[in-house]
Amino acid sequence: MAGKVFFSVSMSLDGFIAPESLGDLMGQQWMELQRWMFPLRFFRENLKLGEGGEEGRDNDIARETFERTGASVMGKRMFDAGEQMWPEEAPFHTPVFVVTHTKSDPWERPGGTTFHFVNDGIESALDQAREAAGDRDVRIAGGGATILEYVNAGLIDEFSIALSPVLFGSGIRLFEGVDAGRVALEQVRAEPSPRVTHLTYAVRER
Repeated sequence: MAGKVFFSVSMSLDGFIAPESLGDLMGQQWMELQRWMFPLRFFRENLKLGEGGEEGRDNDIARETFERTGASVMGKRMFDAGEQMWPEEAPFHTPVFVVTHTKSDPWERPGGTTFHFVNDGIESALDQAREAAGDRDVRIAGGGATILEYVNAGLIDEFSIALSPVLFGSGIRLFEGVDAGRVALEQVRAEPSPRVTHLTYAVRER
């Protein structure tokens, strides 16, 4: 049986998931937003940063998110930013389908990540990701515009937010432009940790 389609992001208290400018992606605000992940054992293992690191619920959630994912989908903006930041062994270790207007051959990286470039829309990218994922889940990795397209198309089953105690003031809002008239949410879990609050919601058609 096919798995779920989900997304999982860190979000500021005022609703932003990234700065507006790609040039600020490794800036202070973004680092504060993602700070909860940096000490985790799983984060260090996945990026080959060495042994050690914190365990506990934050680490479990990061590992569970990775292990449930059989394939990912992302937009070209996220790919362009990540291409500059990811190590040679990109952190996905699964097929990744990039929604783009640019035609490119698949780009294979060490460690099991292959980027496939999809030119015929979000539904085609999802169909290919589902086939690649088998019985595991498909993660819509981002960025915000791509996530919103999938939400508004009724293609998201579930999502998780790591709500970080940081304010952005401006940037890319997670739900800017959401078709609220057709999207209903059901809270599945709320788990506080010392650094963030993990919120999980099932998505239903209103």
